[in-house]
Amino acid sequence: MTATSHAAARHPPRRRTILGRENRDGLVMVGPLLVIITLVIIVPIAWTFVLSFQEARYSDIARNGLFNALTLENYLDVLTSPGFWKSLGTTVVYTAGSTIGSIVLGLVAALALRRRFPARGLVRAVMLLPYVAPVVAVAFVWEVLLNPQYGLVNAVGTRILGWEHPVDFLGTAPQALWTVILFETWRYFPFAFMFLAAALTGLPREVEEAAVVDGATPLQRFRLVVLPQLMPTIALLTLLRFVMTFNKFDDVYLLTGGAAGTQVAAVRVYDQLVGSSDIGAASANAVVLAAFLVIALLLYLRFFVRREGNPS
Repeated sequence: MTATSHAAARHPPRRRTILGRENRDGLVMVGPLLVIITLVIIVPIAWTFVLSFQEARYSDIARNGLFNALTLENYLDVLTSPGFWKSLGTTVVYTAGSTIGSIVLGLVAALALRRRFPARGLVRAVMLLPYVAPVVAVAFVWEVLLNPQYGLVNAVGTRILGWEHPVDFLGTAPQALWTVILFETWRYFPFAFMFLAAALTGLPREVEEAAVVDGATPLQRFRLVVLPQLMPTIALLTLLRFVMTFNKFDDVYLLTGGAAGTQVAAVRVYDQLVGSSDIGAASANAVVLAAFLVIALLLYLRFFVRREGNPS
């Protein structure tokens, strides 16, 4: 063995030392984030999954501790319960209606404010108010406006529009569910508006100008030129709004408390956890709903990726 090889063996290459130091620095920087993710996300999910296999109630924790015998009883109760399937159907209707409504209304608003005009910035700022306002405040305003005794909507309906009786929009099925969908559409269309307005700003004008020269009508320009270019943004919005609305709790609970046919999945989990003190059943409901949501998202992503790969 030569002197050079002995020296290389005694002194590792400088590159290896630098890489090792960079790896250690990277772990030091990422470490706190990994700890936070573990404590805030992974541990609660894992604990919910464990609780879903136990017959656990608040009253049993002091006597039996946090760990009980594992059982599938909670999942059997969930999958055989008519209330679960009814709440799941309500959630699907609520989610689909709110997602489609908010995106369509956001698209209309983005198209209406596409061209410059005086006070356009002010109009845009006002349109964001439903999204940025506290949900407790706007839900209370809607409750007052729709109240069957003294609400403005029923006053106009009975005195001007000729309604025979006041309508209990938030206390009667199926009006309550459609009212909650309308509230969700109104509250979150600014979210879609921001995405779509930004996407419209980035569209090249040359293609639309060429369509105008060719004699295309405004509807044809929108359907054949603008809308295809917005489809990636609309697909992303659909995914985001579907996930956000499927897990929604506060809007429905503040408006109706889950009554009058508006008990969506999240409200049912809350009722089991707080109303019935059944931790195991609530956890099983949450796990099953998460599984349904993951399956739906995988199917949607598979369809969208396939469509992107085969645009024809």
